[in-house]
Amino acid sequence: MDHYFNLGFFPTPIEKLNNLTNLFPGYHLYMKRDDQTGLATGGNKTRKLEYFIQAALDEKCDTIISAGAQQSNHCRQTAAAAAKAGLKCHLVLGGEKPDVFTGNLLMSHLLGAKLHFMGEHRKGEDIQAIANEIKKNGFKPYIIPYGGSNAIGAIGYIRAIKEIKAQLDSFQLNIDQIYFASSSGGTHAGMIMGKELFGLQSKIIGIQIDKDEINGLTLEQNILKIISESKNKPEGRKIFGPEDIHLLDDYEKPGYGVMTEKEHQAIKLLAETEGILLDPVYTGRAFYGMIDQLKTAKIKKGANILFWHTGGFPANFNYLQQLTK
Repeated sequence: MDHYFNLGFFPTPIEKLNNLTNLFPGYHLYMKRDDQTGLATGGNKTRKLEYFIQAALDEKCDTIISAGAQQSNHCRQTAAAAAKAGLKCHLVLGGEKPDVFTGNLLMSHLLGAKLHFMGEHRKGEDIQAIANEIKKNGFKPYIIPYGGSNAIGAIGYIRAIKEIKAQLDSFQLNIDQIYFASSSGGTHAGMIMGKELFGLQSKIIGIQIDKDEINGLTLEQNILKIISESKNKPEGRKIFGPEDIHLLDDYEKPGYGVMTEKEHQAIKLLAETEGILLDPVYTGRAFYGMIDQLKTAKIKKGANILFWHTGGFPANFNYLQQLTK
């Protein structure tokens, strides 16, 4: 875990949400601020990219290629990481090329990435074909999968659990439950392995934000696949199963990137109470899910609850009409 390319500002802080706590008597609410990792406005992908970039450099690659939706936080941070490491970057994006670039798409463009628009394919279906074209032009590409979600990327969140465990121990603080946005599985897989490796007692609960499959696998299946392929599994705990994954799948039904009034309410609630910005696609949906669990008393009274903020606020600028209602 010690061999990586330094991209972020760590450790990211843990913040007590005092005003929000006052709105939910009987609970104590905290936030892990991975929106403050520093790379092109920050986000959780910075932790993964430290390992991908190092792997690319170790393999003497000169080009990074990855994929995602047009408002992908992963793609924005990948473009920034490549720039910082002196590598070229190609991004394989879903949809058609828009007349105006906004939000994360604009930032990916400003960060120097070559953008490829692939219509209905937003999860890297065409990534190998484009990598082959890059090779024909004399470059050596390194492929980072959709969302940065594989065994290499997961190391970033194994290390993140080591980080938060040390923070909580220093604060003498016990967190009962950790909530976060779970999408392509790498962050979730890393957290599960890190929990076992470093003895974190908190229950880790992902809130699913995308109902589409990942290369033919459900999110749960992809998480288990990433864990099975990892070389960093805890000694004596080689096998993980569905019982190790806590995933709330009641909130993704509107579909990926579809902002509803629920996400809008969540963004406004946190902004107006704590001065912290979420995004409409990932953290807005996950934060709404956590608040819904509180409101419906599905979390025991007296619990210490932490929301792991995975970043993404630039996407707000692609949802101006919905957000200004």
